[in-house]
Amino acid sequence: MKTRLLCVTLLAVAVMAAVLFVGTTDAVAADKCCSTSGGPGNMLAIRLASYYQAKPDALAHAASCGFKYVFMNIIEPDKIDEVKSKLAKHGLKVAVFRGDTDFSTPKCLDDMATQLATCEKMGVRYMFISPKHKTASKEVAIKHLKKVGDIAKKHNVIIGLETHPDMGTNGDVHVQTMKAIDHPNIRVNFDCANITYYNEGTDAVTELKKCIDYVGTFEFKDHDLKLKSWCFPALGEGKVDIPGVLKVLVDHGYRGPITLEIEGTEGVKRTPEEIKDEIARSAKYIRSLGKFD
Repeated sequence: MKTRLLCVTLLAVAVMAAVLFVGTTDAVAADKCCSTSGGPGNMLAIRLASYYQAKPDALAHAASCGFKYVFMNIIEPDKIDEVKSKLAKHGLKVAVFRGDTDFSTPKCLDDMATQLATCEKMGVRYMFISPKHKTASKEVAIKHLKKVGDIAKKHNVIIGLETHPDMGTNGDVHVQTMKAIDHPNIRVNFDCANITYYNEGTDAVTELKKCIDYVGTFEFKDHDLKLKSWCFPALGEGKVDIPGVLKVLVDHGYRGPITLEIEGTEGVKRTPEEIKDEIARSAKYIRSLGKFD
């Protein structure tokens, strides 16, 4: 009798343990599906250029939406303390600086040296660049970008090249450019709306999968999926498969910054309040999909 009772008790304990294990496993799996990392989550930034006419309220509004980070244009070295102070008043830091130069001439090396040094002094590890080369070939730009990669490494900065013709038109072109530059500090800045703005017959998920191994910075932007259509609404209100794009990032363990960008629709005038509302809605939508810092 005692033996039978012991067996029944042990069986009950085993069943309970199995149930608890399965429940825990399911919870972990669910958390992984909606989280961009196993830690506190990727930095989530708002691109300050998205504020347009609401720019005077940008920092205060960004903070009110729960943002801790911003994506902003590179600043002059003598403005570092001033900008740090302004951001700190709202509990904000820079996640990504937008650099600017023309990669046609050697002068781009001096430009980038100054801007990358500013990144380091500001504690910023990521820079976005649109790799313009107005008066030179792509090959010349690539030669200069290789050297810029060495400068970026010196300052501990990752540079992301924009999804934009002719060096990042789509996933295939991004990969070709990355292989040509072949530098660990020069990566892809993937913009999931620019894919369908510049390309037909494909989508953001498809193109991201092609180049995900090279992605160093990332931008969420929605779109109506029509070629050269300037229709970039609040996130979740266009047709980009944002949950599908996020899943690709999660599955590949992407840990870099994620920036939200809202550019509006051509011909549609927005008041400052409407702009801020679109940004607030976008922030709420993206946080409904995952965990971010």
